[in-house]
Parts: sequence; structure tokens; C-alpha cells
Amino acid sequence: MSILASEPISPVHKWGRRDFVTGVLAALGASALLPLQGFAGRSPFGKGGLATGPVEGPVAGSSKVVPMGLDGLSIQQVIDLILAEIPGAPFKQTVDTIKSGDPEQPVKGIVTTMFATDAVIAETIRLGANFIIAHEPTFYNHLDETDWLTDDKVYRFKKDLLDKNKIVVWRFHDSWHSYRPDGILMGVLVSLGWEKYYDPAKPNVVNIPPATLGDIIKSAKQGLGVEKVKVIGDLSQVCRRILLMPGAAGGRPQIQGIREEGPDLLICGELNEWETPEYVRDFRYQGGKTALIDLGHSVSEEPGMDWLVSWLEPKVPGVKVTHIPSGDAFKFV
Repeated sequence: MSILASEPISPVHKWGRRDFVTGVLAALGASALLPLQGFAGRSPFGKGGLATGPVEGPVAGSSKVVPMGLDGLSIQQVIDLILAEIPGAPFKQTVDTIKSGDPEQPVKGIVTTMFATDAVIAETIRLGANFIIAHEPTFYNHLDETDWLTDDKVYRFKKDLLDKNKIVVWRFHDSWHSYRPDGILMGVLVSLGWEKYYDPAKPNVVNIPPATLGDIIKSAKQGLGVEKVKVIGDLSQVCRRILLMPGAAGGRPQIQGIREEGPDLLICGELNEWETPEYVRDFRYQGGKTALIDLGHSVSEEPGMDWLVSWLEPKVPGVKVTHIPSGDAFKFV
């Protein structure tokens, strides 16, 4: 079994190998290559940037595209346009629901981001946009449950800020990972300059020209805008076969990937320190050569939300689409 997703998604989103290959071949046709070319060379922290289980909910949209009204596209129509490109969407069980606002209002501008933080919301307001597409939760838990936060001042501030400015926040997690090629993974590959090594049959495995672990770290920090990374391994070690798992895949899938793919290097987003790192440490003690780079969750997936800009812009002509990176919550001291 190959590792096909960078983090867990709802069971309805699991694809068979035949479906995956068929979908990715279609996705990599002429129309999909244009966004790739347009993204090349752009920093995921460029213009406009600031320095688990499924849930049944009000799924935003349907696969039927509604014609544009006299006042332009509504936010709901934009969501419909997006979901029309996702195999099997809209999903009955998904975290990709509307977290705030009225989606029937006309769209004034779109912002893509990892987390709809207060700072991202403030910048969205400054830009005059009213639709935030976020990859991760808005209200501090996977299902965005808010009953336990009703009297919380931090929650109330954010909720009031969104409501006062009539901003819609929609999570785009399961669907973006279900797109073929995986939208998050492709954004990371492009930022690393590795898209030419992409193999639809094994999307998380890339075979790059030989490079030392130290050189790969330098390239990753530059391409992904990462200040520092955690590393297990010899910086002079030469790596060719890379297992790339951005986001939070979990310890078992990460270890399973090492066992099945035999990579020289695992690059992941988030991990539990008592799982994968300890496996890698013991594996190397026993003579194994797999090294590990831990990027951090947010920065490991942010490029995929930046890539969404070039993917979405041709579908919503006349609507400004901007990526605002939420960045890493931590500073390194």
C-alpha cells in the first residue's frame, strides 16, 4: 500500500490505485500544466504575505455550477466551481464546511491561507476581500466545535471580527487533498523545485539527483521559507530517494512509509516525538540509513494553499485571489 495522502482525511476520500492514476493523468493535462508554470519561481511567502475524525455538517456547495448572476459570482458559486473539480465532491462526511458568514453574498475578493488567524482576517479586511479559504481549523479544534468556547474571550473576538465584516471562512482540507494531484503536495513539490520528479504512481516518493542532507536542508529552508528544522542524520549523507509527507500524517503511516519505500530521507510536517523520531533513531543505530527532516505542520503545507491561487484564478476571472501565509506560530530563540 502506497502512502497517498499527506494527512488523514475522511474514509470516503480513499482512492484505489486505478482511480488515482486515471485522475492524475487527467489533472496533468494541458489545462493543469498552466498553473504549474505560473507558480514556478514564486515564493510561497511572497506578495501580500504576513511576516480526527469526519463530521457531518452543512457541506458547502454541490458539484453543479450555478450560472453567474447580474452582480457577479456569489461565494457559494465559487465554492461550487471548486468542488466541481474535486472527484466525488461534495462529500457527505467532511470537515470542509463553512465556519462563518453568509455564502450567498457576492464575492469581493478571495484569500487563501493555512489558518484563518486574527492577523490573516485583519489583512483580508484591509484588502477588501470577504472570502477566506483556509486549510486548517479556525476555532482551535479539528471539527471547529465552538460550544465549549461560548464565553471564551479569544473566540468571541475572532467571531465578532468575522461577523462584523461579513467574512466567510470555508475550510478546504479533505477536498484539496482529494484533488489529483493532491493540491498541497503539488504546491510543496513546486516550491522545492521537485515537480519534475513527480510520479503519479507514487506521489509521495521523489527520486532526486544525489544531494547531501545538508544541501537539501538549505534548499528546503529557502524554498519553503522555513527558519529552522529538526533533523536526524549525518549532514554529509548523500540522499536520492525522498519520502515527502507534509502535514500531519501520523506516526504509523510515517513509519510504514519508511518500511515500504526504503527512503534515504523522510521529510515530514508534524510528528509525535515519541513515535517516528524514536523509530528512526533505533533504525539508524541498527545500520539503517534513513534520515529525517521535521519542517513543522503549517510551513510544510502553506505552499499548497499558495498553489491554489494560480489554480483558482482562471476559474474566477475578475475576482482578486491573494495568498496570505499564516506562517509558523513559533519563534526560534
